[in-house]
Amino acid sequence: MARTASLSGFPEWLPQERLVELHVLDTLRRTFELHGFSSIETRAVETVGQLLRKGEIDKEVYGLSRLQEDEDAAAGEGGKSDKADPNALALHFDLTVPFARYVVENAGYLAFPFRRYQIQKVWRGERPQEGRAREFTQADIDVVGDGELPFRYDVEIALVIAEALSALPIPDFRLRINNRKLAEGFYRGIGLTDTAGVLRSIDKLEKIGEAKVAELLRTELGATDEQAALALKLAGIRTEDTSFVAQVRALGVSDDLLEEGLSELEQVIEAAVQRAPGKVVADLSIARGLDYYTGTVVETVLVGHEQLGSICSGGRYDALASKGNRKFPGVGLSIGVTRLVSRILSQEFATASRSVPTAVLVALNNDDSWSAAQDVAAQLRGRGIATEVAAKAEKFGKQIKFADRRGIPFVWFTDDDGKHQVKDIRTGEQVDADPASWEPSPEDLHVRITTR
Repeated sequence: MARTASLSGFPEWLPQERLVELHVLDTLRRTFELHGFSSIETRAVETVGQLLRKGEIDKEVYGLSRLQEDEDAAAGEGGKSDKADPNALALHFDLTVPFARYVVENAGYLAFPFRRYQIQKVWRGERPQEGRAREFTQADIDVVGDGELPFRYDVEIALVIAEALSALPIPDFRLRINNRKLAEGFYRGIGLTDTAGVLRSIDKLEKIGEAKVAELLRTELGATDEQAALALKLAGIRTEDTSFVAQVRALGVSDDLLEEGLSELEQVIEAAVQRAPGKVVADLSIARGLDYYTGTVVETVLVGHEQLGSICSGGRYDALASKGNRKFPGVGLSIGVTRLVSRILSQEFATASRSVPTAVLVALNNDDSWSAAQDVAAQLRGRGIATEVAAKAEKFGKQIKFADRRGIPFVWFTDDDGKHQVKDIRTGEQVDADPASWEPSPEDLHVRITTR
């Protein structure tokens, strides 16, 4: 299990834990690239104006300033952070907003639809607890179009994420999918005009319960008892197939936007039933708090670990990125890598077979043999075998203990006559070996991540 970080909210993994995290990252990267997503990286810093132009999370954004103000600060160039100054600098709280800026600035160099994945640290001023950190890694995939983006990409993104999560050492999961058009059209159809406000209230359903959400709808949004009840009935619909369509229509609400959202969500669920059976549900309580989502919205939970919160979320955004009259609609999902890894480690869903990548330690007979030992190590490394050379010519027993402490499975010996032997220190077996041809078993060549 991961140790407690000395600075709350800023986790640091031990080497063996980091190997598990790297396995997760490599698995995601491989899956994304198999589907044609290109890797990018954006800067950690954005302007306050860029970060806060959509959504209402300014309380969670970390401003950036120098410890000592200087003449540049007075001129507003990277100095004291002030959220009232749109040019002040702050750390990004997600990867979607920086990506939208990246697309606008590089539109002339990108081929659309542009498929990207991005794995980076982000910072958010939340109260630290399991699954919520102040510094954490996200892994995003997005597809962005120029002017328009076919809805089929909403379907594809969900299927790619289902495939990626299925390859990770985690329990079963469910992608809970809704559509903002469906929800907004329904609210409009029952006479609630502040649809964004209703969505924000519904988004609190799992935290505060139906009674308090109904009270919010009545007191803050002016809903009648009947309107509040209908909004909650919609949020209570959840199916593993397309039967949600009939359930929504049975509520007797008519609206063109509602029909558009129903059709879109039906397409996503229909494809998921065929290509990712059992992994996706239509859940009409999902709202997503950020204002820039305009269609499909997704949250993902681990079955049996729902209290951890969503491990993957996102959706469709049609107006986040624009340049004059040119719009860049997109759809994407973000995996909370740190949240996932913290649960993998705490529950021991996966462990690394050793704490170091090293497979072989080349022992020293005496201090004069260091150069020859480096020659042996070079031959082994040249064939892809991770190798270290002992620093001191201590007694062989001490060198073996050093390897054991480090988790290195093999120790290499060369006697004064140039004869080579390698010892598996786990079994005690020692055999003749040639540095030009010897290889460990495939299981020992690289660190293995074992799952339970």
